[in-house]
Amino acid sequence: MLIGIDDTDSPQGMCTTYLGAVLARRLIHAHMQVKQARLVRLNPNVTWKTRGNAAIALDVDGDAGRAFEIACATVEELSDLSCENTNPGVVVADSRFDPAFYYKAVTDFCDITEAVTILDAAGARYRGWKNRRGLIGATAAVASELKDRTSEILVYRQQERWGTPRDVDRDSLFAAESATFPHTWDTVDVANDVVVCVPHTPDPVLFGIRGESPAWVMAARQMIMSEPHGIEQLYVTNQGTDAHLLPGKTGLLDDMLSYRVPGVVTSVPKTGEGGHVSFIMKDGDFPVRCMAYEPTKNFRQIIRQLVPGDEVIAVGSFKKGSINLEKIRIVSLARPTITRPPFCTACNKRMTSDGKGKGWKCKRCEARAVVPEVQEMSRTLKPGWYEVPPTARRHLAKPLCRGEPEL
Repeated sequence: MLIGIDDTDSPQGMCTTYLGAVLARRLIHAHMQVKQARLVRLNPNVTWKTRGNAAIALDVDGDAGRAFEIACATVEELSDLSCENTNPGVVVADSRFDPAFYYKAVTDFCDITEAVTILDAAGARYRGWKNRRGLIGATAAVASELKDRTSEILVYRQQERWGTPRDVDRDSLFAAESATFPHTWDTVDVANDVVVCVPHTPDPVLFGIRGESPAWVMAARQMIMSEPHGIEQLYVTNQGTDAHLLPGKTGLLDDMLSYRVPGVVTSVPKTGEGGHVSFIMKDGDFPVRCMAYEPTKNFRQIIRQLVPGDEVIAVGSFKKGSINLEKIRIVSLARPTITRPPFCTACNKRMTSDGKGKGWKCKRCEARAVVPEVQEMSRTLKPGWYEVPPTARRHLAKPLCRGEPEL
């Protein structure tokens, strides 16, 4: 059977992945076999998400009725049902649903009616609490088809330590990154000297290591020194795959969806209040603003080097008229020029304007010229892909260490 669960956490605590790890152990204790634990990230722009909009799915051999009872009891016990925005859902199904629902949930928006229609048609067991919104993510997790997949080992805190400062050895995290990158990523942000994999929220997670395979994330995990931990869970996941991205065109972008959008830069990038950098690009007659916000740090330096005429592919979420950049491909660079008054060949001095439309003349010998000096500006920027640093990377965004993104 496949068991899907979503929306059990709140800003004050809990984590759906932790609940999934606890449930896996309870199912094993009930003499069932847990063959795989799957962490499924969905549309990152959903406004009612708690943090990363994650649902979980467990692939289990055993009695479905008993598994459903245990899953519901675990949700009842561990979910933060006191939070207005916590609306859990549990699904137990005999087989995987049509993956079309998963693809819609990761790239677009689904409603509860759509989920319930799928559940009823499949004869699945399901239960939703309060407004039942968690049934959407639980159904999507059961329907998930991970054509590209990565791994994450999540290490959880002992319950008596929840809500207190975490104790994870910083040097061991940087050592693990150095030893296993690019096979693992986002453990730390080396360029900005920041730890990434240790959360600051009051949930049960101590740290999480992401990478290309179970072997690599476990290799990094073994290098990390920390406070005594509780349980830990290895997940197969769609993180780091760009599963949320759609092909897009300027003028045809829907708010709160994420795209790859080609275009030509039409404005000089500007740094606004707060350090946010923006520029305008267009594809045909339709302009769109692209934003590199302050948290993207050194990525903004790449954006500041763009000039009108550069051909790019902007990648990110479209919100309130702007593409919020996750990465960018510079396809080709314009060759901007500057125009200066010519030199007088006799006096070796730069001429001055002789009036609008009249060319230039030398003040010393009164020699004249009608053709200006044109110089091509030198540029250090190179074509290729550029991405935000690990501190600003979304869970679903594919890091460049995994290879060039799909176009």
